Amino acid sequence: MSPIREAFAALKCRGRGGFIPFITAGDPDIATTELLLIELAAAGADIIELGVPFSDPVADGETIQRASERALRKGVTLRDVLTCVARAKQHIDVPIVLFSYFNPLLRFGEDRLANEAKEAGVDAVLVTDLIPEEAQTWIEILVQRGLEPIFLVAPTTSDQRLKEIARQARGFIYAVSRAGVTGARDEMTGDAEALVKRVRSVSDLPVAVGFGISTAEQIRQVWHFAEAAAIGSAIVGEIEKLAGSADLVDRIGEFARSLLAPKTNDSPQQGTLPSRAQR
Repeated sequence: MSPIREAFAALKCRGRGGFIPFITAGDPDIATTELLLIELAAAGADIIELGVPFSDPVADGETIQRASERALRKGVTLRDVLTCVARAKQHIDVPIVLFSYFNPLLRFGEDRLANEAKEAGVDAVLVTDLIPEEAQTWIEILVQRGLEPIFLVAPTTSDQRLKEIARQARGFIYAVSRAGVTGARDEMTGDAEALVKRVRSVSDLPVAVGFGISTAEQIRQVWHFAEAAAIGSAIVGEIEKLAGSADLVDRIGEFARSLLAPKTNDSPQQGTLPSRAQR
């Protein structure tokens, strides 16, 4: 069983939804990224998404765009990202998903990337702009190296494409909560739950919901209908605010823990996953 499947199996046994934080590699610098990976694991992350900085992140909102710009200004490369993962993995066993656009991976070399990512301890790769119709060779390369290809689906994804994505995906399926780019939002829409139901009709893989999730309450809402909640811009925004602070890593750890903290009036059953039959 792969580390990601083991993570979701453990969550199912505990009756809790998963917490998948996202950070951009190299923001504020690559050494701090290594420490953040270790701290997020200690704070309760079940899986961590690590973004590869890219000059044209069209699926991302302003917060993550700025993080990519800061990392690129420091000269952070894909090679640096993999080295960072390898160092962090000496201290943690939380699965890491490399979150990237296809251009940096293609330039690095698909075979080389798969080999070196596996050696570094990467467990899966999510390519935001690689469409399923053109992904077969890429999927074969990843699977041969023991890496899991993760795919995005959105409320606008057609039923036909949803079936194709479900056929090709491994590990889990990432459901975009709404149309548009990444970014914290004050409210969750009903689009996410409807999309998860559609995914369940064509796949037995766990579903993680992301884009727009920014609070502990929203995470608990997601846990009622999906296996995990992914949260990026809210964390990246905190990193931006704390830039230059000596205690940045500790304070991001505190913020991550606050996202997992139950409400004081929660009963033991609130925030747990319903059975598949109830969904």
